[in-house]
Amino acid sequence: MRLSLRAAATAAATLLVLTTGCASAHGRRDPQFIQPDGPPANPFSPAVRVGDLVFVSGTLGTRSDGTLVPGGIQAETRQVLENIKRTLATAGLGLDRLVKCTAFIADLKEWPAMNEVYRSYFPNGNYPARAAVQATLLFGARVELDCVAAGR
Repeated sequence: MRLSLRAAATAAATLLVLTTGCASAHGRRDPQFIQPDGPPANPFSPAVRVGDLVFVSGTLGTRSDGTLVPGGIQAETRQVLENIKRTLATAGLGLDRLVKCTAFIADLKEWPAMNEVYRSYFPNGNYPARAAVQATLLFGARVELDCVAAGR
């Protein structure tokens, strides 16, 4: 598999964060697998806490029944952020603890429409660091976010 320079840099940064953020003052901590809806149907956890970091898996704009919300990128962005907010709440955190997000967008022409909704979830103007990649997404989704949050 061949990675773009941006993808390689993102992977390196994630590895750096993972390896430096995992140790606590008392040594290494075991990962905590966060599953708001119980055991997952697919082979991944919605989020994993390691030390003081919470890694949120790529999240789509799906409803609780697994279907994509109708209405295009703005409706999906809203649902993605609500889904992430719910996952973080299970870990005792809010969106204000997000420090890094990667946005996967089916069509970068929709970036401004996505940003309009995204911006509204951070009213204090403290936005997570972010990268964006155009990608083909599952289920015909328009947007997917994966994020890292700072724990307490």
